[in-house]
Amino acid sequence: MKPHESITLTRECEVIQIPNGTKMMLPAGTLVMITQSLGDTYTVTTEHGYMVRIAGKDADAIGLERQAAPAALAEAPQGAQDPQDPKDLERLVWDQLRTCFDPEIPVNIVDLGLVYACAVKPLDDGKHRVEVKLTLTAPGCGMGGVLAADAQAKIGALPGVREADIELVFEPQWDPSMMSEAARLEIGMM
Repeated sequence: MKPHESITLTRECEVIQIPNGTKMMLPAGTLVMITQSLGDTYTVTTEHGYMVRIAGKDADAIGLERQAAPAALAEAPQGAQDPQDPKDLERLVWDQLRTCFDPEIPVNIVDLGLVYACAVKPLDDGKHRVEVKLTLTAPGCGMGGVLAADAQAKIGALPGVREADIELVFEPQWDPSMMSEAARLEIGMM
């Protein structure tokens, strides 16, 4: 498949409209063009000009195979022991957060500077609670809940995590200076 190649949906597919975060259904036969394929999601534009996000679980609707689990999960084989050291688990959490992408910007949320805090707290049962503070590039962006749910699902799937709490915060307000050097280079700000 070539970048910006037109693709016809092979089946009905639930999508999330960008930037307002509204769920909608695209019928089979809809013509789309992939504009971004990062993490385990696809940003596409429809023939009517809508920009939408297709979840990795629906990759078959655009003729692709579902991507393998992100690297951090792949490192922990099924039945592997839960990380006991919060620092080891925190590293895995940051790895998972780097698989979450803003659907309009080809940079992960960590390098964009959207993750303000990450704390791993041991619980009495040997599991952990992970608390993440996440912001958005614009306070009115409707994708906040989508990004938070993506991060929560990926962190919650890690061995050793019993609870994952993702809090959307807006103070301090995000600005481009919070991006990593690599992110600024990727989007042409350097």
